[in-house]
Amino acid sequence: MKAVFFDIDGTLWDIHNVIPQSTVEAIHRLQKNGHLAFLNTGRTRGFVTAEHLLSIGFDGIVSGCGTMIEEHGKVLYYHRIPKEQAIHTVETVRSFGFKPILEGKNNLYMDMEDFGGDPYGSKLVSELGENLLTIRDHYGEWEISKLSCDTKGCDVPAVKKELEGQYSFLIHNSEVVEMVPFGHDKGRGIHKVCELLDLPVEDTISFGDSVNDLDMLRCAGVGVAMGNGTEDAKAAADYVTADMKEDGIYKALKEFELI
Repeated sequence: MKAVFFDIDGTLWDIHNVIPQSTVEAIHRLQKNGHLAFLNTGRTRGFVTAEHLLSIGFDGIVSGCGTMIEEHGKVLYYHRIPKEQAIHTVETVRSFGFKPILEGKNNLYMDMEDFGGDPYGSKLVSELGENLLTIRDHYGEWEISKLSCDTKGCDVPAVKKELEGQYSFLIHNSEVVEMVPFGHDKGRGIHKVCELLDLPVEDTISFGDSVNDLDMLRCAGVGVAMGNGTEDAKAAADYVTADMKEDGIYKALKEFELI
């Protein structure tokens, strides 16, 4: 039996949240053959709500870069950033000009004046509805596990130094940084699942496409990068499959004789 871990954005679906039918079929065949299928996403659980994704029927979900782990709907592990640390973090990043989005188990928090007209801000509004709250109106009462920031024109190294030892900084580009509590990442999420379910790590396979997938690509028994993935993801992987839209997941699972 293998446990297979799938990133969501750029791996399972595209920018419009469209999942190739071949991917759905492949995951169902994978499970029918006795293997386990897990989501392993940088999104916190409050941003993993799409019915057409969840209805695929995953065996478990690793969310928020390993800060929460579920198996068949039961929470096995959960890390919340302590209140005082969260307040200090928000005040620190704002003092350097960062525009934060706070990501939690049930809600995401964003101030519209920071992201009005921004495509990602608009995506959050449309997808989350009432589960998207403002940072300002819930100040200090946020239940969060990580954050992402717009860092356009900001001094990211200075913030890293200021918050040294508290967060891992996943730098997507000069304008986007994810901040994950130190000691958590998608790779450690895989290790935690294996520990909780008594599975050998060498019997795991991971699929990813970007910077926050590097740890899971490196730690799994086999790391598979999508053909549409970044060069860093491809370098970290053991195998590069076709693009997501060209049946990449189906083809890789077929290659490894899991379907």
